Amino acid sequence: MFVLVAYDICTETKAGEKRLRKIAQVCQNVGQRVQKSLFECQVDEVRYLSLMRSLMRLMDKSEDNIRIYFLGQQHLPQIVQLGRGVAVNFEDPLIL
Repeated sequence: MFVLVAYDICTETKAGEKRLRKIAQVCQNVGQRVQKSLFECQVDEVRYLSLMRSLMRLMDKSEDNIRIYFLGQQHLPQIVQLGRGVAVNFEDPLIL
């Protein structure tokens, strides 16, 4: 499967800077960097689950945000979000 991994790591502290480096290294071991916080990854299911476990272990769920986008014909568009932040569902009605 082909996935995009995007992350926003809080780097206001030394611990946050360390998390950022470790998360970037995990992503770089699995895929290729296309922007500072965006990686393209070609993974099978086992490698995907390993990536998810590593990211969840490293991140601070109350401060960081990691999004994984599934691309390709095998999957319907799907987004997995780890950590803080609520995404807007563009399929739902918008009330102004």
